[in-house]
Amino acid sequence: MSDAAAAMDAGAPVALVTPDYWDEACRYLARRDRVMNKLIPRFGTARLRSRGDAFTTLARSIVGQQVSVKAAQSVWEKVVGLGLGQRHHIDPVALSSLSVESMRAAGLSVRKVEYLRDLARHFVEGSVHETDWGSMGDEAIIEELVAIRGIGRWTAEMFLIFYLMRPNVLPLDDAGLIRGISLNYFSGEPVSRAEAREVGDAWAPYRSVATWYLWRSLDPQPAGG
Repeated sequence: MSDAAAAMDAGAPVALVTPDYWDEACRYLARRDRVMNKLIPRFGTARLRSRGDAFTTLARSIVGQQVSVKAAQSVWEKVVGLGLGQRHHIDPVALSSLSVESMRAAGLSVRKVEYLRDLARHFVEGSVHETDWGSMGDEAIIEELVAIRGIGRWTAEMFLIFYLMRPNVLPLDDAGLIRGISLNYFSGEPVSRAEAREVGDAWAPYRSVATWYLWRSLDPQPAGG
């Protein structure tokens, strides 16, 4: 998992939510996949946990793009300090009212300022249908999110996994997933996208869970946990 995903996941508030499907998914994967059967027990009771709210989660992902987790956290604290609310729940209306100069002074690049303002605009204008996501499929949500500047498919997939906790996401553009498949299934040999998809398809309908455990195999510090 990259620094941007870690930044999206960093800084847990008090309230955490764990997927209700997790234990069943672990049993399912352990029965069907020899690697998962060995990997899952290594991490005990560690679980994916969702946190924050949709706007804040996406804003953090933009701030965290192409910088280290530490740098992203520092900039985030400065941005929140501009009067946006709490660091786990910022207000899109308040962000929209910030001047470009104040956002730049907090350490944001010109492009990230543009991205954050566009994100806030989508939420303020209601073009992001957050209340409908529960009844929407993964691809429909991804299509809605990538219409926002600064949010590509990978970021949208991380959002589906870490915020919406969708169980069957396979982020083939994630370098950590590809490396995890290479090390655990191909003895470290290079893996093509098609090969990774074939391995991942065997995890359905719990591809997000298997992906999470492969991330953990690379970095034992639990993400979302």
